[in-house]
Amino acid sequence: MFPATVLGLAEFLPAAADPGHQELAGDLVEVQVASAPPVLSDEIIAEALLDPDERERMGLPRGDDADLPIVIELNLQHTRGLGGAAARLRDDWKKALDGRPPPLTAEIYCQADLTIHQLKALVSQDLTGASATDRAIYRIWPDFPVQPLIDRSCSTVKADAANRSYDAAGRGIVWAVIDSGIDKQHPHFAQYKTLGGDVAKLHRDFTQKGNPRLTPALCDGLGHGTHVAGIIAGGLAPGRKDYRVTQQVQDPEDPKRTRAQDRKIADSALLAGMAPHANLVSLKVLDDAGRGSSMNVVRALEHVRTQINGQKLMRVHGVNLSVGYDFDAKWFACGQSPLCVEVNRLVRSGVVVVIAAGNTGYGVLSTLQRQTTVSFAMTINDPGNADLPITVGSTHRDMPHTYGVSYFSSKGPTGDGRPSPTWSPPVSASRRARRVSPWRRLTRSRAGPSTSRTVARAWVRHEALLFRMEVRDRPSPRRRSGGVKLEAA
Repeated sequence: MFPATVLGLAEFLPAAADPGHQELAGDLVEVQVASAPPVLSDEIIAEALLDPDERERMGLPRGDDADLPIVIELNLQHTRGLGGAAARLRDDWKKALDGRPPPLTAEIYCQADLTIHQLKALVSQDLTGASATDRAIYRIWPDFPVQPLIDRSCSTVKADAANRSYDAAGRGIVWAVIDSGIDKQHPHFAQYKTLGGDVAKLHRDFTQKGNPRLTPALCDGLGHGTHVAGIIAGGLAPGRKDYRVTQQVQDPEDPKRTRAQDRKIADSALLAGMAPHANLVSLKVLDDAGRGSSMNVVRALEHVRTQINGQKLMRVHGVNLSVGYDFDAKWFACGQSPLCVEVNRLVRSGVVVVIAAGNTGYGVLSTLQRQTTVSFAMTINDPGNADLPITVGSTHRDMPHTYGVSYFSSKGPTGDGRPSPTWSPPVSASRRARRVSPWRRLTRSRAGPSTSRTVARAWVRHEALLFRMEVRDRPSPRRRSGGVKLEAA
């Protein structure tokens, strides 16, 4: 006799199994199956892992024998707490897989690479002879792949006025950039020692297994992280000539393509981030091909919360997160993915987290007459669905009130009815810092860093202007959820 408690209905049983008797307790069905292994419900192993088509769509191998990046979430209702769940997982792992599990991430997650056969063996071992509160495993998810989702913009958000009136240039503010790294050799970060000083030893690379290292975090083969960092902080020295500024314009010979067109800038000093004196910490989660996983990001967020800031001293004041993945309601409740949960934990510790809503707000709609391209609602990406961070979309660079939200920008509401994004800054055609030898090229940007740079400017202690960050409740159609509010003291 192998007892198995399944959250769901008897349809999760193998077709040949004959459920001997069933006892209903609310929505819980307990099934006693004779001479059969424990039931492997897709309530434990996520459907996205069991379905080869879903795996292929996410860029994961189709075959059951291939190693898959997975995340094991521990059972928070274990009778002996998290420590008991972790001990049970170690015991299950040794018996089923003859080894030890990797170290936990953010206290409740175990990141590993296992085949489908190994997953089933591990879950079978965990289910054998155990009640629901004695099992180690709550859910097993895919480790979702994440992907990377200004002089005119300065005047649009009044950053130039704030600098002139209040000297709000980001002095004393530290912002972490969770992305593909930052190129420390780029001249944009030399003038104000953006990556040095007190933050010189805080940079970390989370793309490799094991303890994160410092040096690779200051290399950026992809360019996206350097792009984001250049929007937030840093700048060129006045009078430099070894740079080139371009903008993307429509190619008249092929309207579907764009080409780079040179732009003249009166002074190189104008090519600066909106909080030029702020310091940046590079937390690398994407490799040089733009590949990364959700647990890379969770590890980086946990590192800020527990290793850099700790319990008393806030060394990192804000985090920019311009990476994410498409939200699918069948995987998680909206805003409850491991990544969203860790973002909320960091915000509750006092850190401002700015997240890009995504660029999936535009697509094709089939009607009875024809197909048409439209902008879609409810397209906010994770972790933008989290309750507490500032989630940002995109609007026009210098005429936002005329053109509104960019057609491609992901739009709310969230899946559970909360208004989103929080703000849409003017970034549709702004520029980034990226090294193109022998020129320095600055081109297109993203919404997240545009908001980070504005908050960094605001959060500056000054005789005439003092801001504080508070977590406030804001109403929701379903529940009251926290929100970030900047108030003048």
